[in-house]
Amino acid sequence: MRNRSILIISLPLLIATLLVVMSLSITLGSASVDWQTVWRVIFSKITVINQWVEPDWADTTETIVWDLRMPRVIQGAIVGSALALAGAIYQGVLRNPLADPFILGVSSGASFGAALVFALGWQIMWLGQFTLPVVAFLFGFGSLMLVYFLARVGNKVRMETIILAGVVVQAFIGACLSLVMALANEQLQTIVFWMMGSLSLTEWSYNYVVFPIIAIIAIISLFFARELNMLSLGEEIAHHSGVSVSRTRFYLLILASVMTGAAVSVSGAIGFVGLVVPHIVRLIVGADYRLILPLSIIGGAIFLVGADTFARTILAPREIPLGVVTAFLGAPFFAYLLRRAKREYF
Repeated sequence: MRNRSILIISLPLLIATLLVVMSLSITLGSASVDWQTVWRVIFSKITVINQWVEPDWADTTETIVWDLRMPRVIQGAIVGSALALAGAIYQGVLRNPLADPFILGVSSGASFGAALVFALGWQIMWLGQFTLPVVAFLFGFGSLMLVYFLARVGNKVRMETIILAGVVVQAFIGACLSLVMALANEQLQTIVFWMMGSLSLTEWSYNYVVFPIIAIIAIISLFFARELNMLSLGEEIAHHSGVSVSRTRFYLLILASVMTGAAVSVSGAIGFVGLVVPHIVRLIVGADYRLILPLSIIGGAIFLVGADTFARTILAPREIPLGVVTAFLGAPFFAYLLRRAKREYF
């Protein structure tokens, strides 16, 4: 009952905060647009209510709001939600408070695939503009499968082994990535900027592809909250509680890794979102994953949309890589949490 009350109170507050942050993000920029105009442009695109909106703004204003900023803000919310939820799942499954969405090499694989697209100028005819995210996603998923292949001993996969396999695969792919960058020449700057994380390549079409994948996986993940609570207490307790430990762990790691790969494929490697946000939620509401999972989704969206707004406005018209901003914001705050927290995380 207490957890349900916390969820009923927290979710509307976080959703309202997210809407405010998104509204501010669309409003702020090198070309300032007042928030009333922002919402009127948005309402004009909604079929049910657009007949009551008088389009008295300039065409350039609509282009800035709807074609440039709106898809970027939405993608920031999608990617932030995915990374925060994936981080919460990894921390629960691996029982490691330092686990993040990139621990199994998904990010390295996606970055390697994106680097090849940039360096070699790949353009798959039937994929067109989706070549970059699709190739990045496939390489990220391939890295995950390689980790599982290396970690599997007989019919079992131990957590210690899978983490070590992730380290090995990341090191190997990192070497391949360095080789591509050394040979890239003209495309080196583009590759480096993408690897540091950015939403500057955002298009509406990317959101149409990524959102259904992440939304479906997020909904499925919410149904594993009880299993995550059991796993966080230890494998033996989880087993005696009726949880199929190996199967549940495998499903959750696959879900989190696919979600991470989808996010990284359109945004590059953005660190600390999946590390810091679940910690903040856990310190506020406790260790119950029935609360941590849904609140991490909204919290991750707020964090990344806010960070992206800062990245593109603080030195406008120049833009700071988003991964740099999240590291500046996340690393000190995470250090503060580690210093101040006196109780166990799990």
